[in-house]
This record gives sequence, structure tokens and C-alpha cells, in this order.
Amino acid sequence: MTWFAQAPDAVYIHIPFCTNKCYYCDFNSYVLKGQPVLDYLDAMERELDRTVQAVPPGVIKTIFVGGGTPTVLLPDQMEIFLRMVNTYFPDRAADFEFTMEANPGTTDLDKLTVMKAYGVNRVSFGAQSFDSELLKRIGRIHNPDDVFRSLENARTVGFRNLSIDLMFGLPEQTLAILDQSLDIALGLDLQHYSIYGLKVEEHTLFHNLYMKDRLPLPEEEEEVAMFSLIMEKLAKAGYGQYEISNFAKPGFESKHNCAYWQNKSYYGIGAGAHGYVRGERHANIKGVGPYIEASREHLPRLETNLLSRNEAMEDFMMVGMRMLSGVKENDFAAQFDTSIRAVFGKALDKLLHMGLLEETEQGQGYRLSPQGLFLGNEVFAEFIGHIT
Repeated sequence: MTWFAQAPDAVYIHIPFCTNKCYYCDFNSYVLKGQPVLDYLDAMERELDRTVQAVPPGVIKTIFVGGGTPTVLLPDQMEIFLRMVNTYFPDRAADFEFTMEANPGTTDLDKLTVMKAYGVNRVSFGAQSFDSELLKRIGRIHNPDDVFRSLENARTVGFRNLSIDLMFGLPEQTLAILDQSLDIALGLDLQHYSIYGLKVEEHTLFHNLYMKDRLPLPEEEEEVAMFSLIMEKLAKAGYGQYEISNFAKPGFESKHNCAYWQNKSYYGIGAGAHGYVRGERHANIKGVGPYIEASREHLPRLETNLLSRNEAMEDFMMVGMRMLSGVKENDFAAQFDTSIRAVFGKALDKLLHMGLLEETEQGQGYRLSPQGLFLGNEVFAEFIGHIT
């Protein structure tokens, strides 16, 4: 088997519409008002049709709908969208996972009922914080009560796999504010939590403020303390940290995101979506109008990149090291017909000596050490351009 021989069994679909643009967000998203939603769904169907003709799908294990905010679709639009997805990806694994991202306050009972009826079985809400003032400072328009109500609605409809996103390292966020949000979040007794540190990205309001020295971020030491607090509280509450930023009850790890971290192939559908099929990574055209127009003639690609074997091996290490289980020699050998040490020996020796990596049981592979969890980006960088 080679790294490009995998048939995709995962699907990412992008809905780029939002009620508003958050101050930290650099995702491909556009304020919903005035957007041609139905034309966009038509364009997506054209891309789906061309995609499955070019690379026919087999048994699909995961579908993930992200954005933007997919749940800004009205119930009738949601039904059109989900019926279309089910038409093009009809064959599903027994443990199939169908995730949709949602913002609190955008999922009433009618919409959730449509989602459940058409196969969505996991919902991930963007809570970010349970501090009302902090939510305002980062450009969120929901409040904590919206989160509680959205989760209650989802449970009423019958969803039993629910997740929320939280953030740390936010402007004027203190350890005490984070601690309180974590207590509230854990009190909800959800199946999954994703907890991300803020990254100040270009082309965001936060970046503009940062460049003007007007973004009061926590000091590095406090941010480290926040991450430590997160890991401590989630572990105590019985959640396994299976990836740097993700925690789950046993059996509720995100199957779709694990496919990314295991460097598996996946379809990428929609404006600005990324995909990885037959050893080729692609990014779609970002703008809604240009995406719609391009889809009339061909696959709406912005760029494509056929990975070399070396690039594929580097990607395997970078994404695989994000998982707490690390990378396994058997998986690497199955894809590349060689060993991790034969390719990355110098980098491994350096990181092991620094105490940032450790070998897994019986020499099966390598993973981040407890210290390495705090310095993940430095570890990942060692696998770029350093093939021995």
C-alpha cells in the first residue's frame, strides 16, 4: 500500500455563511444577509456530482459539516442540503459519524428535527466561553443561556453525541474566568469537549489590534497555566485527552478529526474547502460568487498539489503527533514501506534527548511527552525538511 492508494471514506463539507464575523475568525465565512444560499447549494451539488464521478465513494465512515455556521440554513434549506448529501454518499459504515457544527441560538427544534431525520448524529456547538463579557469582547453574539437552550433542544430531539468548543488565551481572560467556564461546561455532562488556544491570525480584527498593541492577551506563563488547568480538570472529570485540544468520554472521540490526524484521505466539498484524495491536496475557490460560477464548468479548484513521498511522510508525522497515542511504526510502514527511524532518525534522537518525545510501549512508535504537549509546534517543525 502507498500513501496515495487510500480510497476516501471521510467527507468534509463547507457552509460558509455566518450571522456575523467573530473578531478572531480567519475561516472562509461570510455574513449571511444577502447571500445566494440556494444558488450555493446548487453549486455544491454540481461539485458533488463531478467529485463522485471522478473518484467514486465506497463505504463512508464520517461526514463533517463545518463553516461558517451550517445551522444558519433554514429548515427547508437544511432539508435540501442533507437530502443532497445522502444522495451522493449513500453507503455508510455501521458506526457512521455525521457531525454538524452549530452556533448556540441557531438550532431550534424544527431545524434539529430535520438534521436528526436526515442522519446527523453528532452536533458540535461553538460555546467558546461561559463569561458573557468575554463573549462580547471576542465578537460572539450568543450568551450562555443560548448554549444551555441549544443543548436542551438537541437532547429533546434525541441527539446523544454532543460537543462544545471552548477557547483559552483570550483577551483579558484570566485563569479564574477560565476555571469558572470549565466548571459550567463540565456540569453539562457532554460526550466531548474541544478546547483551543487563541491564535491571532492575519486578516482578522484581532490581528489588526495586535499589530497596534491594543490586544490585551494573557502572558505566556498564564496561558501555560490555563492549559495545565484544562488537562487537570478534564482528566479528573473522566475525559480522555486523545489529541492536544480534544477530550472525550470513552468511545466518543471525533472519528472524523481522527481521520485527519491519521493522515487519511477525505473529500473536501464547498467554497474554500480542502480535500486530500489520491495523494493530492486541493483547496477550493473561496468566494461564494466565484465558487458558484466555477462550478458550472468544472471542479471549483483554487489550487492542487500532488504530494511527493517525502511530503507525505512529513505530513504523517506532523498530524499524527497531535494525537496522544502518537504515531505507530506499523502504520508508517504500511503506507511507506520503511520505518520512522530510517526516515526521521536525527529528528527523533534530538526530540527524545530534549524530553519532548517518548517511545510508546514495546517500541511501537513515538508520542509527545507531557512536556512536549506544551511545545507541540516546535516538535512538529522538526519533521519538516529534515528527512535523513
